[in-house]
Amino acid sequence: MRRSLVLVSAVVLSCAACSTDSAEKPHRPAKASAGPASSPSASVDSGSVVRAAAAATAKSSARIDQKIEIRADGTNMALAVKGSIDMPGGKGRLTVNLSSQGSGKTVSLDEVFTGGTVYFRMPEEKNGDTSWRSLPRDKAESHYLLRSPVNDPEHLLRQVERMRGVSKVGEESVNGAPTVHYRGKLDHETLTLRMAADRRAKFTEVRDKVGSDLPAVADVWIGRDGRIVRTRLDCAMGVAGITATMNLTDLGKPVETPTVPEDAAAVPPNAVGGPLTG
Repeated sequence: MRRSLVLVSAVVLSCAACSTDSAEKPHRPAKASAGPASSPSASVDSGSVVRAAAAATAKSSARIDQKIEIRADGTNMALAVKGSIDMPGGKGRLTVNLSSQGSGKTVSLDEVFTGGTVYFRMPEEKNGDTSWRSLPRDKAESHYLLRSPVNDPEHLLRQVERMRGVSKVGEESVNGAPTVHYRGKLDHETLTLRMAADRRAKFTEVRDKVGSDLPAVADVWIGRDGRIVRTRLDCAMGVAGITATMNLTDLGKPVETPTVPEDAAAVPPNAVGGPLTG
């Protein structure tokens, strides 16, 4: 019982700020699927296949359609991340929408990636402040379990690249195209990759109390061209859990260079937090 309570607390920690009220201020600087039902036979080559596919995909562009489902304390929330991005070119646009079951309310965030910088703003704010802010893409941090800093899909590819105990599940069709499905585990270091220091410390404390890594599983679907077309990360803890599913389409297609938002205020990474920005 103690073990299960500690595990559930880990999810609560990861979702503590996930409310529509806190989401309305995700970037304001301070003033001054459940786990696998079976265990497929492991292949010594599966890990290298996934690593190669993640690396190839990170060198490409893609249309992103991601859904993050959060289940905790009787509350269900969802984030939708959509847009197109040229990952090596560092350019593109993403839109993030956060909704809570039963609230009928959606909170949104616009993001622009260009020139190594991420620009973001809330198109609607209670206080009317819809101005753009910015920070370096490679300095952004994550604050929640199974989330990418500023929703950068390349970060997620780095996580699946580090999967442990990878097994080939089988051949499946995704979006009408043949793929090969792989599954593995995400260790503590991978789960807390580029996580803010205070959040990482909390998850490390939970891991130490439990005596093992959190039960996080990753699934990857690789197309015939050797690139990833779908990922699913899942950490299920009884009635609580998080599932993040990302579909990648239009791989390799050109992405228009977005216009740099004018007069965007530069903010330090530690001033950016909230469920919308990851």
